[in-house]
Amino acid sequence: MERFGVKSAPSRNRSKTALYVTPQDRVTEFGSELHEDGGKLFCTSCNVVLNHVRKSAINDHLKSKTHTKRKAEFEEQNVRKKQRTLTASLQCNSTAQTEKTNVIQDFVKMCLEANIPLEKADHPSVRAFLSRYVKNGSSIPKSDQLRKAYLPDGYDNENQLINTEDR
Repeated sequence: MERFGVKSAPSRNRSKTALYVTPQDRVTEFGSELHEDGGKLFCTSCNVVLNHVRKSAINDHLKSKTHTKRKAEFEEQNVRKKQRTLTASLQCNSTAQTEKTNVIQDFVKMCLEANIPLEKADHPSVRAFLSRYVKNGSSIPKSDQLRKAYLPDGYDNENQLINTEDR
């Protein structure tokens, strides 16, 4: 058949999926309507995960009534919320989280330097004082967790400081 210029019909079993397309490629193709996080493609206004492999699935979603309705609602709101994956959210350390750990570590260090037992942090009047007058003071855990989680960190930090001073 090749001799006569007739080509065989393409096989019907061939998949029409784009094998080497990444979610980031689709974001650059469709612009601000989509965003990528953790290897997944999200619709920004609908907060749903889309199949990044099939372009037709993305086009169908963008033409759907629910998308146009949610897009109108999304544009009315001034707050731009983008959905993220759980792993990306857990890896993110906000300033409040780092500030919380700093307050707890400073509290443990103060108790140790002033020779105050950590059990005193469990007293109701101490708890009331911390929550009322100390920023993030209500986030200071009970004494058993202070001993298990934060006391070894403070001990290691002090040992490192002493070792650097000796050199």
